[in-house]
Amino acid sequence: MKTIRYELHDGLATITFDEPGSPVNTMCADWQRDLTTVTGLVVRDKALIKGIILASAKSTFFAGADLKGTMRLKASDARQVYAEIEQTKKNFRTLETLGVPVVSCINGSALGGGWEVALVGHHRVAIDHPKIQLGLPEITLGLIPGASGITKMTRLLGLQGAQPYILESRLFSPREALDLGLVHALAIDELSLRAAAEAFIGAHPQARHPWDEKDYKMPGGTPSNPKIAGMLSVAPAVLRQKTQGLYPAPEAALAAMVEGAMVDFDTALRIESRYLAQLLVSPVAKNMINAFFFDMNAVRSGGSRPKDFPRFVPRKVGILGAGMMGAGIAHAQASRGIETVLEDVSLENAELGKSYSHRLTQARVEKGLMSIQEQLGLLDRILATDHPKDLKGCELIIEAVYENREVKAQITREAEEQLAPGGFFASNTSTLPISSLAKASRRPEKFVGIHFFSPVDKMKLVEIIRGQRTDDQTIARAYDYVLALGKLPIVVNDSRGFYTSRTFGTYVMEGAAMVGEGIPAPVIENAAVQAGMPVGPLAVLDETSLSLAVHVLDQTRADFKAEGKVYEPGQGELLVERMVKTLKRAGRASGGGFYEYPAGQRKRLWVELKGLFEDPRLQWDLQEVKDRLLYRQSVETARCLAEGVLTSAHDANIGSIFGIGFPAWTGGALQFIYGQGIEAFERRCDVLARRFGRGFLLDGAARDAIRRFQPQY
Repeated sequence: MKTIRYELHDGLATITFDEPGSPVNTMCADWQRDLTTVTGLVVRDKALIKGIILASAKSTFFAGADLKGTMRLKASDARQVYAEIEQTKKNFRTLETLGVPVVSCINGSALGGGWEVALVGHHRVAIDHPKIQLGLPEITLGLIPGASGITKMTRLLGLQGAQPYILESRLFSPREALDLGLVHALAIDELSLRAAAEAFIGAHPQARHPWDEKDYKMPGGTPSNPKIAGMLSVAPAVLRQKTQGLYPAPEAALAAMVEGAMVDFDTALRIESRYLAQLLVSPVAKNMINAFFFDMNAVRSGGSRPKDFPRFVPRKVGILGAGMMGAGIAHAQASRGIETVLEDVSLENAELGKSYSHRLTQARVEKGLMSIQEQLGLLDRILATDHPKDLKGCELIIEAVYENREVKAQITREAEEQLAPGGFFASNTSTLPISSLAKASRRPEKFVGIHFFSPVDKMKLVEIIRGQRTDDQTIARAYDYVLALGKLPIVVNDSRGFYTSRTFGTYVMEGAAMVGEGIPAPVIENAAVQAGMPVGPLAVLDETSLSLAVHVLDQTRADFKAEGKVYEPGQGELLVERMVKTLKRAGRASGGGFYEYPAGQRKRLWVELKGLFEDPRLQWDLQEVKDRLLYRQSVETARCLAEGVLTSAHDANIGSIFGIGFPAWTGGALQFIYGQGIEAFERRCDVLARRFGRGFLLDGAARDAIRRFQPQY
């Protein structure tokens, strides 16, 4: 056997998972074959076996499915996949029903299929360490726990109790697992882990799973219970409201839970297998696996970080500007133990920025999630000041002031003097090219863009922008800084709007353009949500301020003029300009934009939009509206690849999902292209370009870039 070791000594059969050439154990093809082999050996030696111990030779217990193999599956493979799942479960059931106790020695994290392997044990012992994670994250990858995870967790916790751990993929520590009854004992190290397993086997020679006992009853009741039936009558509708029907995995998981709860254990396992086999060959699963496993791992492991530079550990960082963004960055830093200097033009402004951290932490204190001592410690790490000299010794200074080139240049020159030797400077601009801002710096090679998203405490993505003269060491240190905050860094090259703002701008402006064409505003907003975007484009424009969009437009015109060029705004930009300059609708902060905000009531679309813009004679198609909103962003992503603004697929996909809310079911703005099929995507773009203009035009460079960055598995 290649991935499993089998040893039998003094009646104890030890099955040790040890996949060669891999840091973790996975359910690869070799493992599946080896599991069948080792199960046969156990059956052969049944008369000699008093108990079975499941163990791992890795630092983790088991990582789960072989996702690279999953990415290679085709729709025609579903029948074979079903047979393989059933064979794995047959092996599990053979071990569980052999008539001897089985103990899982969980020495590290056990996620997905790894937790399902752990559930084979009648008794589960885990090392008590807070960094160990257990649970079933399959839903986040477009799959379901189909190697008996749904069936067993439902029977262990009940239909209601299991939902957070199956439908929401909630993970848990060994101590939490002990409280839930999912782990039966904790150990301090691997020696005591083994000792606990042997002790259990000696004391329980005929252990069985609860569902194999004659008097077993499902916790909370089956679907025939009136209380459970009442909950289940609304659950599908609630779930559909969340998923918009775009994510088949949660719906399949709920169906497998409920259908499985109405039948015997072995029939429930088959139901689960059928749902999993369908999902494993589905495009949505592949999209989500690509983004949330492969692309995410590439980002977290430094896929875009320049190599050969030592890890930078930020200790003291200054923030210029204590507005909403600066205050959010200060909180993110202080919550990670970084000494923070929050500087503004007045002490009052700086203290107001610091009070943001007090509000956030106070809410946690009141919920019992943070002690008062922890709160005070965090606040003590933020120095609010109006004295630039308090920035002295900062390893990094980030300016987070108004989007004005002259203001940014002035404070850059003033603050750079305070940097520690070897320190670097960053701008949090969301639109202005970094190379132009770096002209104010005495050391442009140490000037970088670090673009946070609002609200900082909730948004995970941070976009690192390399200027024309930014050196590799500065990019590496910026990358390390973002990781130190627990956020996701992507690295892009300089351009107007960079990647995220530029691409997101196409989304909101396409929405505005459709308003100008006469498409009803409610259709546009609802189509966006139905396509998977978190918020409609008009609502986003209101929140971010239409006046800001016009300010960016004016700045762009001025920049083009300075270069001897003429900027030609799109139809969406012209409509937004009209909203602000003619109709005096500047956005939510100014009282209203595309929406009205009546006091004490829910916002609603501005009633005048219908008379001003809507064309009752226009024949619009809902799918076409959805396509325009999604395809326009993917086209811009392809252009960013062709122009070298983006240099990796993982930055494109993670940036689009976590920065601009591109639908997770697509796997990101670039994976959306591959999910549609490159040729099909190009044909659709050709149709959209003929009907709706150059925004959908894919030139030869963009088409080449799409093919060049296509992932291979």
